[in-house]
Amino acid sequence: MPPLEGLRVLDLSRLLPGPFATLVLADLGADVVKIEAPPDGDALRSLPPLAGEASGAFHALNRNKRSLALDLRRPEGVAAFLRLAARADVVVESYRPGVLDCMGLGYAALRAASPRLVLCSITGYGQDGPYAGRAGHDVDYCALAGVLGLNGEPERPVLPGVQIADLAGGAWPAVAGILAALVRRAATGEGAHVDVSMAEGALALMTLPLALAWARGAPTVRGRELLSGGAATYGVYRTKDGRFVALGALEPKFFAAFCEAVGRPELAPRQLEGGGAGPRAELEAIFAARTRDEWAAFAAAHDVCVAPVLEGDEPCSDPHLAARGAFVEVPTPWEGRAIRGVATPVRLRGEEAPRRPAPRMGEHGEAVLREAGFSEEELASLRAAGALGP
Repeated sequence: MPPLEGLRVLDLSRLLPGPFATLVLADLGADVVKIEAPPDGDALRSLPPLAGEASGAFHALNRNKRSLALDLRRPEGVAAFLRLAARADVVVESYRPGVLDCMGLGYAALRAASPRLVLCSITGYGQDGPYAGRAGHDVDYCALAGVLGLNGEPERPVLPGVQIADLAGGAWPAVAGILAALVRRAATGEGAHVDVSMAEGALALMTLPLALAWARGAPTVRGRELLSGGAATYGVYRTKDGRFVALGALEPKFFAAFCEAVGRPELAPRQLEGGGAGPRAELEAIFAARTRDEWAAFAAAHDVCVAPVLEGDEPCSDPHLAARGAFVEVPTPWEGRAIRGVATPVRLRGEEAPRRPAPRMGEHGEAVLREAGFSEEELASLRAAGALGP
């Protein structure tokens, strides 16, 4: 049995952070109902490129969920949502602070519907504080947290290639907060309001750099820290074919093993020369002598801390990731087409996550409402009021 089977989640979030958090819950067996505003629903549905009727990104984030198109701008929609909330375990939302209250669905209203309910609010800057009401996106949260300022060469910051604050700062703290609140509820019977700030989640990634800076009494320096370009034994090197490999020989024993394997044992004692910079020029020459794939084979043969820098869709062909089941194929209703996606990394050994396609807009609306006790007359009334979408 999936570990979260029987857990009911109402998902009001859109785009990336909230939907990824509820994807983790859905892949672990929770019944996640995506509440979408008719007529268009989550804006991610229409983000090109499309795969069938919806965006490839929407497919990736919304498998194993159901969809209910409910207009929460109408009082009938709000009343219907509160009835659903009364039997739900978790509500996830990503509006700016105060918006849910204005809709009549704030924590006080939800708690009145069910004192056991866990509300998880994912916002850029949290539910309070001077920045709480500000607009923002991933890059803004990373900038505030110092993550962006530490990323790149000394001359200027470099944009990360992935959404760090959205996922590491928003989605994963949300999952942890929800599960923690549920564990406490099992003991006390009380729900909770989980407050997730993506900026603070990104700030948590700065725990080690800031701790080291505070200890030495000097601020972090982009491109000069031990793990961000300052150490030659922990970095990226160009290979003979113009590709790249990553060397992660941080501990002396690992660097010594690498030096021994490449026939240059005399380099090992020089790991910390130049204030920790190490023998960078010598390492550049060593890596330039072989192709990236030759280095990959070398690393496999010698058990050294070297890995090829995979680019584009190359991770999809990596034998280890394939063997681990890191990718999934989910069937869709369109011409027998399957959508490839990344498996959520939380799994129980010996168990497989369900593989249901991302829902069509409002696909499960009537079924979800009937499960909550809505009669046919009530469904018809919601439709007549324009609160229930297709």
